[in-house]
Amino acid sequence: MRRVVCEGERVCLREVTEADVAALHGVYGDPAATQHMPFGPLALQEVAGLVDEAVKAAAAEPRLLYLLAVLDARHRDVVGVARLRIEAELPHSAEIGFGLHPGQWGRGIGTDLVRLLLSFGFGRLGLHRIWGARSPANLPAQLAMLTAGMVEEGRIRHHLRTPQGWRDSIVHSALEDEWVER
Repeated sequence: MRRVVCEGERVCLREVTEADVAALHGVYGDPAATQHMPFGPLALQEVAGLVDEAVKAAAAEPRLLYLLAVLDARHRDVVGVARLRIEAELPHSAEIGFGLHPGQWGRGIGTDLVRLLLSFGFGRLGLHRIWGARSPANLPAQLAMLTAGMVEEGRIRHHLRTPQGWRDSIVHSALEDEWVER
């Protein structure tokens, strides 16, 4: 089993552990942090379930799911969560997703996080394509992905069912041969 640790200038990534449940609940349980996710705020038990699934996925071969704690590089506090899911039918491609605690918004950390996910996916996992889908209303995610070097591909209509109804998604991607580590 390959353990993940990625060091960035302002944020770091590492495997989630059971000890992270309360900190991750600060993201997954927050109505503001989940407003653009396809689900509403999660209860502490539900976050514990996600962490348990991630721990099991870390032991799988081939490994298709990476649920990673996002740490403030200076203080080492958990400030968010990142996900990279390799597509089983297209093992050269992976979807990313991320969420930050609202107290971290507006500081450019999302861009750093996306750059770290791209570096991990292309550099360590040897992927060819990495993509992410965002809510059309999630302009900070748009800015983070574009600034990190991803390209906006287009809109998938009624892509996800959310507690508020069907939602479109805007897809962004980066390709291995176009990506330049920044």
